[in-house]
Amino acid sequence: MKAPQTLTAAAAAFLITGCASIAVTDQAIVDRTASALGLSKSDFTISNRVDDGVTTRYQVRAKTGQNYNCFVSGSIGLLGRAVSEAVCSKEGEAPRNPLLGR
Repeated sequence: MKAPQTLTAAAAAFLITGCASIAVTDQAIVDRTASALGLSKSDFTISNRVDDGVTTRYQVRAKTGQNYNCFVSGSIGLLGRAVSEAVCSKEGEAPRNPLLGR
């Protein structure tokens, strides 16, 4: 009788965690990117979205011509969707940890 309980638990865990393609909406990407770059939502375009597990990677082109590589992480839990803040780096520059300020 342990097999059905194990399968039920595994299915529940899969449904609860979700993946980036479901958890991270286009609107969440725009909102998080605007905040991370300090730009208005109409001042950039997003392209080349790739969902990889719980991470969504994408490219941003600002109206100023500057290009960025960004990512967010997302999951779905008991309390709903959870999407991280965007982490962006200028194209050609090494990524920086926004929490360290360097």
